[in-house]
Amino acid sequence: MTRHTTKSHCKFSLKVHIILVCKYRKSFLTGNLDKWIKTELSNIALDSEFDIDAIESDKDHIHILISYEPQVSISMIIRRLKTLTTHRVWKYHETEKEKHFWNERTFWSDGYFACSVGDASTEVIRTYIQNQG
Repeated sequence: MTRHTTKSHCKFSLKVHIILVCKYRKSFLTGNLDKWIKTELSNIALDSEFDIDAIESDKDHIHILISYEPQVSISMIIRRLKTLTTHRVWKYHETEKEKHFWNERTFWSDGYFACSVGDASTEVIRTYIQNQG
């Protein structure tokens, strides 16, 4: 779903291309875990004030095209996505992750990349993201 909302006299269509990288550039985003993470990210968006328009990964990082409302900050979106997915990865895949992270309960690298879509069309960004991997 693409958000293009009109509230009284305000119109907006805000989109951001986000890249999240797995901690230590570990190649975790393959097979079942890759599909599971994408589903989790999509589920998080369903309960949030943003939508995921496109999502694809390439072994150690994931690209996400997000539509959001002006009152929502990009840092809040990132914090929500990273915190909830990390918690869920450890809840459902603890044994698998313990051998990579020992006692450190992490999944994503610190930081992130975020770029406003700007003059690029949504379709160009969506195609770029879908061609990852």
